[in-house]
Amino acid sequence: MRPSTLHALELAAVLTRQDQFIEAVSIAEPVILAADIEERAEIRQWLADHADDFTSRGENG
Repeated sequence: MRPSTLHALELAAVLTRQDQFIEAVSIAEPVILAADIEERAEIRQWLADHADDFTSRGENG
């Protein structure tokens, strides 16, 4: 996965935890749509592996 894609997904996770869902989607959606089939598979796996990044608030949340 390209570093820019990973960065966008990580930022989307942070924004989602901060209840800024629209902003999170506006960052993640174009990256996902621009990905080729191989990168989409990596994105899908990353999202499955990091689902808690989008839902848990952690110590600072």
